[in-house]
Amino acid sequence: MKALAIAAALVAGVGLAHAGEMSSKDKAVSYDHAPAGMHKATGVVKKLDAKAGTVTIAHEEVKELRWPAMTMPFKVQDKALMDKLGEGKKVNFEFEQRGKDAIITAVK
Repeated sequence: MKALAIAAALVAGVGLAHAGEMSSKDKAVSYDHAPAGMHKATGVVKKLDAKAGTVTIAHEEVKELRWPAMTMPFKVQDKALMDKLGEGKKVNFEFEQRGKDAIITAVK
């Protein structure tokens, strides 16, 4: 009888753990359904790849997109902007969401 009770508790526990995973996925950020238009953010440049035209930025929350603070790659529209994106530098930037790509269009 105890073994049956323990087995039932384990099965219920696994179900709860799985339900927790499901709710986490429900809260996941969707990048490919972001509103069109320009968005502004502030962050710290972590990595530059001039050859690929990308920059990785640890940015603050972007409220209008409901994005939490995170570190993510951005494409750079104009390669001349790369000069303003030194590693370790704090930047204010504007970007456009195009499908799954976030593209930096201005750096201040």
